Amino acid sequence: MNKSDLAQAVADRLGLNKSQAEAAVEAMTDIITETIAGGGNVTLAGFGEFSARVRKGRVGVNPQDPSKAIDIPAVPVPKFKAGSRLKKSVKEGALAGSAPGATSAPSAPSAPSAPTPPPAAHMPPPASEFPDPPAEPPTPPPSF
Repeated sequence: MNKSDLAQAVADRLGLNKSQAEAAVEAMTDIITETIAGGGNVTLAGFGEFSARVRKGRVGVNPQDPSKAIDIPAVPVPKFKAGSRLKKSVKEGALAGSAPGATSAPSAPSAPSAPTPPPAAHMPPPASEFPDPPAEPPTPPPSF
């Protein structure tokens, strides 16, 4: 579901026209963004909490010259912590086999079917097809 789809869903649920719902969705995203950019948190009980945290700096590898280290500075990043009601809904939806974004409508009972085996491409090869281990252990990456 993208922003436009969300606005349409809000319009349908609240009986608004789409432009009103788009304005409401835009206002909500703006308020959340401005609040966490200013160092605050936005908590929606049962849904979750939007906040910002600082990802600590670290030493990385220069992609143009892997033998050289580069300093990656600390940077603020947005964070979302899911609330209990959201976690429970996702867990129950996953257990019921519903697809993300799908609405839960009653379905007609279907005839039981035999489970389908997974495709062969996703199964590991039989033990006899594994290659022999290398004679020497691989060289570890350079340390910085």
